[in-house]
Amino acid sequence: MNLIGSKTIETERLILRSSKMKEQKRLWEILMIPNVNKWYLTSSKKYACNQEHWTWKNQEKFYKLKVEQSDNNDVFVWSVFLKPKYTNSGKEEVIGQVSAQEKGNNIFVRDVGWYMDPNYQGKGYATEAAKAMIKYMFEKVKIEKISSGAVKDNIASCKIFEKLGFDKICEIEEDSPYTFYDGRLIFSKYELTQEKYFNNN
Repeated sequence: MNLIGSKTIETERLILRSSKMKEQKRLWEILMIPNVNKWYLTSSKKYACNQEHWTWKNQEKFYKLKVEQSDNNDVFVWSVFLKPKYTNSGKEEVIGQVSAQEKGNNIFVRDVGWYMDPNYQGKGYATEAAKAMIKYMFEKVKIEKISSGAVKDNIASCKIFEKLGFDKICEIEEDSPYTFYDGRLIFSKYELTQEKYFNNN
């Protein structure tokens, strides 16, 4: 396995870069949009009713810590930028984030995730960013497997997993441990092995 960190990745429409502080407030603003944090499960229940916890004043320290660690060789988190010709403003804009976190104690197995600005959803950007990240993780970092999932009702994310060749392993109903959900949830679990990735590509 090559612990090479989050090197810049460029696709037709996107640039994926390791986290820098200049875009973090915008990423926080995107995460605070209900239709984003509804699916991107971010924090434990104890913060559910604590509005002060979610202000930029309090969140900034967590984002600074993330940026301080962003160039570590074992960190795989990218800010996703849309190239100027595709933005509403005509300037490069950060539109989301993708990540490949450790899954348990096995650094060769990763849990992937992403979120995007709703203003740019429905255009295939999340799929494009996820595909580029997965290619990087298998071909450059040389992980063995991605084991991940999404809430079953998050149809868009489930479609991305299926579009990128993941196998749906099972569905699990469990209590939500996260801030923006109450009650029980059904999670769709997905898996993509190194062998299947290279066979498909």
